[in-house]
Amino acid sequence: MKTSSSFARLWSYLKVYKLALFAAVFLKILSVVMSVLEPFVLGLAITELTKNLMDMARGVAGAGINATYIFWILLLYFVRALFYEIGAYYSNYFMTNAVQQTVADLRNDLSRKINRISVSYFDKQQFGDILGRFTSDVETVSNALQQSVLQLVNAIFTITLVVAMMLFLNLKLALIVMVSIPLTYFGAQLILKKSQPYFKEQAAILGRLNGFVQENLSGFNVLKLYGREEASTEDFQDITAILQQAGFKASFISGLMMPILHAVSDLTYLIVAVVGGLQVIAGRLTIGNMQAFVQYVWQVSQPIQTLTQLAGPLQSAKSSLERIFQVLDEADEPMDVTEHLEHDLTGQVSFQHVDFQYVENKPLIRDFNLEVEPGEMVAIVGPTGAGKTTLINLLMRFYDVTSGSITVDGHDIRHLSRQEYRQQFGMVLQDAWLYEGTIKENLRFGNLQATDEEIIAAAKAANVDHFIRTLPGGYNMEMNQESSNISLGQKQLLTIARALLADPKILILDEATSSVDTRLELLIQKAMKNLMKGRTSFVIAHRLSTIQEADKILVLKDGQIIEQGNHQSLLADRGFYYDLYTSQFAKKEESA
Repeated sequence: MKTSSSFARLWSYLKVYKLALFAAVFLKILSVVMSVLEPFVLGLAITELTKNLMDMARGVAGAGINATYIFWILLLYFVRALFYEIGAYYSNYFMTNAVQQTVADLRNDLSRKINRISVSYFDKQQFGDILGRFTSDVETVSNALQQSVLQLVNAIFTITLVVAMMLFLNLKLALIVMVSIPLTYFGAQLILKKSQPYFKEQAAILGRLNGFVQENLSGFNVLKLYGREEASTEDFQDITAILQQAGFKASFISGLMMPILHAVSDLTYLIVAVVGGLQVIAGRLTIGNMQAFVQYVWQVSQPIQTLTQLAGPLQSAKSSLERIFQVLDEADEPMDVTEHLEHDLTGQVSFQHVDFQYVENKPLIRDFNLEVEPGEMVAIVGPTGAGKTTLINLLMRFYDVTSGSITVDGHDIRHLSRQEYRQQFGMVLQDAWLYEGTIKENLRFGNLQATDEEIIAAAKAANVDHFIRTLPGGYNMEMNQESSNISLGQKQLLTIARALLADPKILILDEATSSVDTRLELLIQKAMKNLMKGRTSFVIAHRLSTIQEADKILVLKDGQIIEQGNHQSLLADRGFYYDLYTSQFAKKEESA
């Protein structure tokens, strides 16, 4: 994506608020004009006052201070200052309004887009990277717009008007200042070019440092256990030493900009002072205009420096815009709805000659067939990479089959609305997800219309009501952001209660008891039995104790069903399932 196209697309957002943008630019130009007029107006007063004093010194008859003229000039100076302040204040007001609304639109479009993108997109992206596009990238664009637009307008119009005023006042002195402009610009560009690689290196090392700190804090107990404190400290010191070196070079070289630019301005000032002084002595330049020129020398160097310094934020904004528009350009999930569910599903599921592959020419599931009757419990076991989670992804339509079909109650799921279809499902996953809010709000997430009585009934069925009542605040206790103020098993029971409240027709339980102790496992199993009662259930589990009562157990390997049956029949076959079972329970049974 080209830079121009990125900023062109950003303009399509900005122009929605073009009235506020136009007002901001117009008022900024007004403040620039008033700022440029300051030396000229002040010069008029100085020129008149100097003339009056010289006439009085020479004893000219009737000579004196022209108070009326000076008064009107000072009044003009005050009015100019008033307009300058009004322009500066309201230009920032309107620009902030336009920028913040534009950024809000950009964030809203990102949020809507995320909800339309296929789940496969998130499987290919790092969570932190996607989060960065929503947060730091949008904020970078916001800051660049807020800081750069008005500064660009200010710099360009200041240089233009200052040069115009200098040409109007004195051509020779104006040419001297105009020669200094490219010297100032290219000097600043050279320094920026030299310092930029060190700033990039500093940012990269800072990211490495942040990662190191996060890693060591999250694994602090393990670090203490293995006595790695000293080694960790040494590693940290190595990183900070590299960061210190890169930071010194970046700061030192960029710090040269101000002295060099000031040196150019000082030299220009000196030349203007000498040449202008000679012209004043020769009577070809008034003292007031000489004073104005001196001020214009300083006025013209600042915007050039500003233009140079804006290169960095604009480059960062360009990179962030490209990352943002990469998300917005992602294809939406296809809306190929040809059927609508007129009633709730019963839970009859059929896989018919299903083939699927994540990567082209690397098939994972081949000619997969399965019939599940309403209310059946289907357990799926197998080694890592066998295709267990893939089957669930296909059933949920997170991915569509490569060939073949999946039907539920006779409906090909590819022809159903994803939203209508997924409302028929409930899921309890290994990583129990709860959000910041009260326990009641988290449970109601499964059914927004649920009453308090229904919430309590679901909690009782999930064996979690007693635990909730022991908490400070009970059902109104606030969960923190990471839900770390309750245990993992308790979170799992809450997700089961949430699924019960949703009253789904088909259940998916993915490793729901893999990270809890035996006591909690029994409690969760009891809650899961209540949850699965009368519902079609698909259970993925490594702990075979959770699936012994399954109606069907599918043993997968390389995307194929290599064994199928119930617990007793599979043990009797003494195949792969038997090996899995004995590896988990043989020692336990011998000790018993």
